[in-house]
Amino acid sequence: MSPKERSAKVEDIPEILRKESLAWDCCANKVAEDVMELLCEGIGLESSKFKDLTLSGERLFVGVYYPYCPQPDLTLGLTPHTDPGTITVLLQNQVSGLQVKHGEEWVDVKPLSGALIINIADLLQIISNGQYNSVQHRVRANSCEEPRISVVEFLNFSKWEESGYGPLAELVSAEKPPRYRQFTKAEFLNNFYSKGLDSKSLIDKLKL
Repeated sequence: MSPKERSAKVEDIPEILRKESLAWDCCANKVAEDVMELLCEGIGLESSKFKDLTLSGERLFVGVYYPYCPQPDLTLGLTPHTDPGTITVLLQNQVSGLQVKHGEEWVDVKPLSGALIINIADLLQIISNGQYNSVQHRVRANSCEEPRISVVEFLNFSKWEESGYGPLAELVSAEKPPRYRQFTKAEFLNNFYSKGLDSKSLIDKLKL
């Protein structure tokens, strides 16, 4: 819920779900920061590097409700896309529907009680110079009479450098040249608001 000027005010959150929303935000953020530390270590960076860059500093909390669809073969619950930010933490109920693309196949992500789903998003793919890849996913229309519910925390930069971002210098070498060019916050936002949810359009634009 940052930066401060765009933070939700606690009193604006409906009282019926205020306590749970705040608890989820706190826990999801802690999970994201722990995962980011591991991701840093996995590519040879100091464990605090992503946090220092504020990769989890801005958070957007979204609840998604998928009602029963009597003709699920005619539509989708959510079209194929990758998440635009850095990392996503998702909790889903027991109703299936989420799919990820593996090769040319769509694979069901079966709900597991108590489990969280972590998605790598586009900005993290660029910053890691392609060592991590954003995951393409979609949601099937709900054929179950019980609604499908997911609670999602999208994370992103909270402090953008005026010079922009690209692959981290520590991850670029003669053997591993940069795969993406530098980009600015304005370019990121313009791409998102002109395209909406889609798959890797920013990454495709930035490829060298």
